[in-house]
This record gives sequence, structure tokens and C-alpha cells, in this order.
Amino acid sequence: MNATQIQTLVVLGADGDLARRLLLPGLASLLGSDWNQRRSVQLLGAGLSTLSEEQWRKRVEDAFAQGGKGARVSRTAQRSHYRTSDVTAVEDLQSLLADCVGTPALFFALPPAITVRACHALQLIELPEGTVLAMEKPFGTDRASARELNELVATLVPENQVFRVDHFLGRSDVLNVLGTRFANRLLEPVWSNQHVESIEIVYDESLGLEGRAGYYDTAGALVDMLQSHLLQVMALLMMNSVSRIDERELRDAKGQVLRATRLQGTPRQGSRRARYTAGAIGNRKLTAYSREPGVDASRQTETLAEMTVEVDTWRWSGVPVTLRSGKALGRPRKEAVVTLKPTPHLPTGLRGNDTRDHITIGFKPARLAFHLDVSGPGDPFDLETASPVTELADGDLPAYGEVLGGILDGDPLLAVRGDNAEECWRIVEPVLDAWRNDEVPLDTYAAGSSGPSSWKRSKLQH
Repeated sequence: MNATQIQTLVVLGADGDLARRLLLPGLASLLGSDWNQRRSVQLLGAGLSTLSEEQWRKRVEDAFAQGGKGARVSRTAQRSHYRTSDVTAVEDLQSLLADCVGTPALFFALPPAITVRACHALQLIELPEGTVLAMEKPFGTDRASARELNELVATLVPENQVFRVDHFLGRSDVLNVLGTRFANRLLEPVWSNQHVESIEIVYDESLGLEGRAGYYDTAGALVDMLQSHLLQVMALLMMNSVSRIDERELRDAKGQVLRATRLQGTPRQGSRRARYTAGAIGNRKLTAYSREPGVDASRQTETLAEMTVEVDTWRWSGVPVTLRSGKALGRPRKEAVVTLKPTPHLPTGLRGNDTRDHITIGFKPARLAFHLDVSGPGDPFDLETASPVTELADGDLPAYGEVLGGILDGDPLLAVRGDNAEECWRIVEPVLDAWRNDEVPLDTYAAGSSGPSSWKRSKLQH
């Protein structure tokens, strides 16, 4: 744990959608919890919009109402301030820092290109000691730009004061992976290529574009979900055990997994992409993605991405890991599934099911499920499938509450380390290049369907 505690949270881009929908409600949830009751935080917003103090505080209060309540929440809202600022201008940034109480954290709720320009401006300013920089994904737009941005922020503050935010790492349903993996002797002995046949990590949504064309149409499902969130989940799921849960050991262990990860086969063999056409999900009609406002159809942006990788280590070599995420799908599916190899020998006399055992760690809702073959009713020598399930409790805080708690406490446990961010880009780079060169066909699927009819149905989808 870094000894530095943050007294002022400066939100750059505070007039944007991210701050309103996620960041400010997350802060309210943290302040309304039992998190260090003696702590107070000054909130300072900055953006290009012209907002009066009354308009800003109304915006904060509305956002806070979604996240938490209590005296500390109300006090923070009432004492917060907003400055109309060009966050890429040295003078404006100096003025913002002069308004800070104590040690500041600068949260870049900005597009990647604006973040880079703001960091260049910060090079011309003497930052207060202990200043924290928190940056939203995507961190860079490819491996080269991520490396350049890492080199840039390294001129500003030490690595342990850089928080590359991936809010999936603040979600309790994702952090359940750690407890499931390391607190149960039943699972850890089979967690290797000696017993595991394949792994799937899937995050299929029924939501469509939902007005996010400005960001999503330049990113697509591969960058939005696989390059960041799902590779981070994979690293947690497949890392070696650590002696303690701290930022150094946890991020070292994740880094070992990511450095060993490679696409399985060529991009044409190991990846697929598709885009939804018009359709319906329940009573909700969706227009084709290519006709959504703000979408440039010529970009060939995918809304469903799948790639299969392998972690080339003694523990995992030979195990295919499929990462998949898509929008506007009829059956939301958010889970990691570890499928075990067949039993070495089924005794003669046992009849019926001889299916693969598998373990499912579900996200939204959080659950742990097993698929097992057991003796069925009646004749005990006839096998049938049993699927015991336990629901896992939600955490006290939403993802952004957990993330902001780490930032304000100076603990980068849930932040993505610079080298790991670069590795995630390296892993997807061959696929991105192949897709840009149209080497992998862009398939289509109707909104509300399970995906392209030409894709082989996953053996675990029901």
C-alpha cells in the first residue's frame, strides 16, 4: 500500500458521459460506505462545457443519488467545484492544481488522444508530490502507442502512482475468481493442462449500441472487450498462486500469463468477427448496427468478436482459451467455463451420460456451478447429469467504487500495470491487422439471435 492518501479528486472531462453514469455514482457509493470514515475528499471537475457552480452541483447531486447517501456524500457534493478548462492547456492545468487541497489524483475521463495531449502539457508543470494519474481504457490505440504513453507518464510520476483503470477488475463477480481458485483445495489440483481440456470466457450482451457510436465505432468488440476486460479475467483465472494479495504479487502473476499468451493458429484460423443486422430482442426492436446514428458503415466495425489463444507455459500449454463478446444477442451469457478432460476410464456397467465435467464461474449474476455425471434415479448404474449451483454474493461496492477506493488510498492493486497493458495489445495485434486487411470475413447476425448461423454452435451453449 502506497503511504500517500489522496485529498482531492480532479475529474478531467467531468462534463462527459463517463463521469455522469459511472464515476460520480461510484464515488458516492464509496463515500456512503464504511470506507475510512475519517476521510474526506474534495471533488473538482473540469471540462470544456460552461457550467455554473449551481449547475455543476446539481449534476453531482443527481449522479450521487444513483450511488449512495449519507452526510459525507452530501458534504462532498456541496463542497465540490467545477472549472471550465482546456485540459490540454498548461495554464488551465496549473490553475486546477492550484485549487487542489493536499495530494491530488487526476482522473482522465477523456478519449485517448486528449489524454496524451494533457500528459504532454503536464510535463511542463511541477506536479505536487504523490500526484496520482488515473486513466480510462483504452490505454493507447495499439501496442506502439501504449508503449509511447507508458514512456510519457513515466516522465511525470512513478509507476505505482499510475492507475490504468479497467473497471472489470473492481467488480466483485470477477474478483470471485480469486476466492474460487485459491480458497478451495478441490479445484486447484485439476487447474492445469493435465486435467483441463478447454476454457471459454464469454461476455455476450443483449444491449445494442445504446448511443455509444462516438467511442464504439472506432473500437469494436475486440478492443472494447477482449483486448482489455476478458484478457484481464483470463489472467486472473489462469495465473499461478501467490503468497499474498498485493499489487506487486498479483500483477506479477498476471503478467506471467499475459507474456505467455499467443493466438492459436493464424488470425483466420483463430478469430471470427460479425456485426448485427436489424432484429428484435423481446419487445425491443433494434436497427442494423450499420444504420445506427454516428456509425460509419465503411469502417467494418464488428459487434461480435471471438479469438482463441493459448498460454504457452508448462501449466497451460495445449489448452485452447476462447474469448468472446458481442452485442445485441438474444441470450446474454456472461461466464468463464473450464471444461475438464474425459475420465480416463468409465467402468463397464455404468451407462448413459459420459459428458465432460465443467466448472462455471458466472458474472452478472455471480454464481459458481458444476456439471457432473452422477447415478440417476431408479437404476443407479444409469448416469445422468447433475448441475449444483451456488449464488455468490455481490460486493458492498460497485466496480467504480472499488476502483476509486484504490485510487484514493494510493493502492494500485486493481490497476493495470504498464507492461501488462502493452502485452494485451501485443496479443490482439495480429488479429487487428488481419481484420483491417479484410483477411477474416465480417459475418452478420440478426439482433436477438445467438450469432451468425454459419458459426458452429458452442458445445456449452444451451
